[in-house]
Amino acid sequence: MRQGFDNDKYIELQASRIRERINQFGGKLYLEFGGKLFDDYHASRVLPGFEPDSKFRMLKSLSSEAEVIIAINANHIEKNKARGDLGITYDEDALRLVDLFRGQGFSVAGVVITQYAGQPAADAFRRRLDSLGITCKLHYPIDGYPHNVDLIVSDEGYGKNEFVETSRPLVVVTAPGPGSGKLATCLSQIYHEHKRGVEAGYAKFETFPVWNLPLTHPVNVAYEAATADLDDANIIDPFHLEAYGEMTVNYNRDVDAFPVVRALMEKILGESPYQSPTDMGVNMVGFAITDDDACRDASRMEIVRRYFQAAVQLKRTGAGADQVERLERIMKKAGVDKNYSPARSAALTRERVTGGPAGAMVMPDASVITGKTSTRLGCASSLLMNALKAIAGVDLELEVISDSAIEPISRLKTHYLGSKNPRLHPDETLMALSITSATSEAAEKVLGALDELRGCDAFFSVIISTEDEQFLRRLGLNVCCEPKYERSGI
Repeated sequence: MRQGFDNDKYIELQASRIRERINQFGGKLYLEFGGKLFDDYHASRVLPGFEPDSKFRMLKSLSSEAEVIIAINANHIEKNKARGDLGITYDEDALRLVDLFRGQGFSVAGVVITQYAGQPAADAFRRRLDSLGITCKLHYPIDGYPHNVDLIVSDEGYGKNEFVETSRPLVVVTAPGPGSGKLATCLSQIYHEHKRGVEAGYAKFETFPVWNLPLTHPVNVAYEAATADLDDANIIDPFHLEAYGEMTVNYNRDVDAFPVVRALMEKILGESPYQSPTDMGVNMVGFAITDDDACRDASRMEIVRRYFQAAVQLKRTGAGADQVERLERIMKKAGVDKNYSPARSAALTRERVTGGPAGAMVMPDASVITGKTSTRLGCASSLLMNALKAIAGVDLELEVISDSAIEPISRLKTHYLGSKNPRLHPDETLMALSITSATSEAAEKVLGALDELRGCDAFFSVIISTEDEQFLRRLGLNVCCEPKYERSGI
């Protein structure tokens, strides 16, 4: 795949920048860490070369200087709010984060339950944390937040919150998802630190939007596509422009919140160290782009993917028409349309020729491979096998999976599991291929090509099953579907 981002350079630059900010505040920094820490696949798609765990690897280089606080909103616990990508509730994800950090040698200072007002589920979660030996502190709602600065920065505001004891120069404040109270946790901690005579500062880490790329750069437009359901937008930072005469890009919610954040910091520290929301950030991702054209192309493709994901969700649920319309406008802004990927036209053409569902995939060498529905394989399985054969240099017409591997799986499905479809799904196809590879060099060669598919774009002429889509994504494929069902064609 064409690379456009230097991952090693990014890790070095980012760690150095954070150390500079620690020193700026006399040796203690609370860093609000936004976005996905371990699995940032959006960043890896729009910045080809960026590894999904790059931010965590960067923090790993600072692990001896860092400890972690995890914030979670009590209302989210009460409502069983879940992460859409992982399918687990926020409280379970908080525990997952504790385990991941500790497993990588980080010190976890504790979990902060924000907006606590006696919610029963939050109480149960707190007891669970206590039983696991995890420090848990409570932060309470404050009347008039965030505008009643005098009350917030007082013993009746932040002063009522329980303080998390920390001892290292860098305190990373992260959370299972948005709305968890990371900023309030940082500022509350700084308030208590200064009451104790400890100098401490605040900074914000967000990968997107990229502040030193133009507002209309596809990387930044792709972030608008990724957050289309929030109805927010990237804008020029007016505070930075006024203070420095320099145009930078920020998120409208951060710009809107800045006057309040600045007032709170002035109240806590005596004066605000920042003149703009851009000042608060430490993001260096824009300085590690090595091929701007590659990142532009990858970002345009991501915008189109987001459109098809929203269109399929609308077809499945009947909800999200506004999101689809917004993504159509974003596509126009980026100068792309639904046919940006050659896989779409190839899949639709193959469907017209064969009369059944079909798929197509853009290969690492930019060629396009297709797959059709057959008596033994569904279109997703057929496409997967043809793509693997192409990479392995095996004739596409060669049957590399033996009947003795396929037939028992089909029989199990139809005779014992009640399925009316004898065709193999992608996971079943790979199992059959694995069985065959024990006695077939060709099958072993095809199976060995799996890693080469990571990052490829696949498009299907119909909505495939959620299970098939999730499995293909686990293989590292970027999956899109035409927003229509196989049987009805609508």
